[in-house]
Amino acid sequence: MTTAPPPARTGADRRRAPLVLRNRAFGAVWLGQVLTQAAVRMFQVGAAWWLVAYAVHDARGLASGLFMAACTLPAVALAPVVAAAVARFAHRSVLRTAAALAGGAAGALALWASGGGPPLATVYAAGLALAACQAFFDPCLTTSVPDLVDDADIETATGFELSTQSLAGLGGALLGALTVDRAGVAGLATGCAAAYAGAALLVASARFRSVEPGAGADAPAPSGPRPLSRILGELPYVRRILVCFTAANLFTTAVFVVIPLYTRSVLAGGGGTVALLEASLGTGALVGSFTGARVPGRPTVAGACCLGLMAVALAVPGLVGHRPVVAGALAVAGWCAGAVSVRFVALFQRLVPPADKPGFFAVMQAVLGASLPVASLAFGFAGDFLSPQVLCLVQGVGLIPAACALALLEPPAAEPAGGER
Repeated sequence: MTTAPPPARTGADRRRAPLVLRNRAFGAVWLGQVLTQAAVRMFQVGAAWWLVAYAVHDARGLASGLFMAACTLPAVALAPVVAAAVARFAHRSVLRTAAALAGGAAGALALWASGGGPPLATVYAAGLALAACQAFFDPCLTTSVPDLVDDADIETATGFELSTQSLAGLGGALLGALTVDRAGVAGLATGCAAAYAGAALLVASARFRSVEPGAGADAPAPSGPRPLSRILGELPYVRRILVCFTAANLFTTAVFVVIPLYTRSVLAGGGGTVALLEASLGTGALVGSFTGARVPGRPTVAGACCLGLMAVALAVPGLVGHRPVVAGALAVAGWCAGAVSVRFVALFQRLVPPADKPGFFAVMQAVLGASLPVASLAFGFAGDFLSPQVLCLVQGVGLIPAACALALLEPPAAEPAGGER
């Protein structure tokens, strides 16, 4: 049995209130995602800064790179498990359970750390656990968007959903390094546990429109999930886009390893400087999430232009070491990332068949995330031998081939000229 859809709203109603206010279920789940992603970002930024500034005296780059790699492995390794769980279980249950388990892991670390400096292995394990929970939460929410909003609101909902990464980068990164400077790992873990608990309560309060698995005596038996490789095999255009962005991620995501090293070695700053740079990146991404749909041209052409601009922005700190210039360049890079994400996820929502979405979005997360451990380890290890300025230049140059490859992709005949509709 399905729940009745909400009453139709007039055009004036839609203009008066944003989606997160007029659709309370989506608003609650979206706010829950803001809290979970802010918590995991806060922990990653704070722990990386703790490793570089307090815990490790030799091979700081390798230590922080190894930590970031551990935080990106679950999205890749757990992709088949995530796809099966999202397809089999009620979406609200998956979201609520993931947030609750992450809160428990953060709370356990907070208790351990309250007795003194925690061992490195404990912090690494906590980062791995929080990332594993987030690996279930994010694709499940993306799959749930059509179950929470009307079809006409999919692009708007996608913009809000993708903006959570920007809000997390802004709020979580602002708090991460500053919290470590003032309250240590115990305070960092306590803040994360509170955010996850709030997210679990918000998700539990939301009502989804989708049919619960197995509900209804006359419900048709669900067919088994298709193999993940077959889903991508039948979507060659989408597959090529994902390959381009996987290559780009080898260089874009390295920024999270480079920022702490750059702050310490080039800017001679502390946690406040890390927070400023991370917040600049997050602010740009937030603006890009809400303006990306206005970028003209086909998604591949617009995406290629954004990657080209991002290449320039990421290379600027390698040439100019002034704090305001670096912050501005990271804001531009963040805008490019946010604009690209909203254009392509909205495109995927319409190109991928509904039955394949649980598997596809798990695959998307895994494919895009496959480059993150490599990037974290490679740039972290290189950071012990090369200056952060050189790493910035490598990031910029490395993006150019991915941008060119994306620009050369030809859309399928069925795709409208506008790209998304």
